[in-house]
Amino acid sequence: MNKTCLALAAVAALVATPLASAQNAAGDLVMRARVVHLDPANKDSIPGLDVGINSKVLPEVDFTYFISPNLAAELILTYPQKQDVKADGTKIGTLKHLPPTLTLQYHFTDLGLGALKPYVGAGLNYTRFSNVSLPSGLSIDKNSFGGALQIGTDFAIDKNWSVNLDVKKVWIRTDLSAAGATLGKIKVDPVLVGVGVGYKF
Repeated sequence: MNKTCLALAAVAALVATPLASAQNAAGDLVMRARVVHLDPANKDSIPGLDVGINSKVLPEVDFTYFISPNLAAELILTYPQKQDVKADGTKIGTLKHLPPTLTLQYHFTDLGLGALKPYVGAGLNYTRFSNVSLPSGLSIDKNSFGGALQIGTDFAIDKNWSVNLDVKKVWIRTDLSAAGATLGKIKVDPVLVGVGVGYKF
């Protein structure tokens, strides 16, 4: 019985060692690559029109710097994404948007979840619209600033590698104009659900 207990304790120690060393510390940098599904809310304040963009799966890269074991700053990046612009379900044009987002995160380290490391975050999104192709006379504001909320978790595989699940709500809005007169505001306001892998340097 004693030998069995010692063997079980040894196995537990071997399993716990990489998980303990996987704990983040001040100065750690984690890089993640995610596949993200963008689901726009597509609300607007334009009388008689239902204007928005299509849903899309896109790549995303983020860099998370740990200020302390609990606090981290995350910069979320992708390349300009091409989207269809629709009115009442009919495609009327296209555009590209570049939406870098910066969040401040709180990572929960005292929940006793082992390899599971949940976090929440809040921050700011800046979206730049480019290559806008709309019917003659129509235009949009090229810049959008808005808030961002985030919840997610890492699952540590070893002291460096992890699997990540992340959900963000981002506020992206722009004015639609015709011949210089503002018709109303397009509220894209997407939810982004992503899965990916991370590596800690």
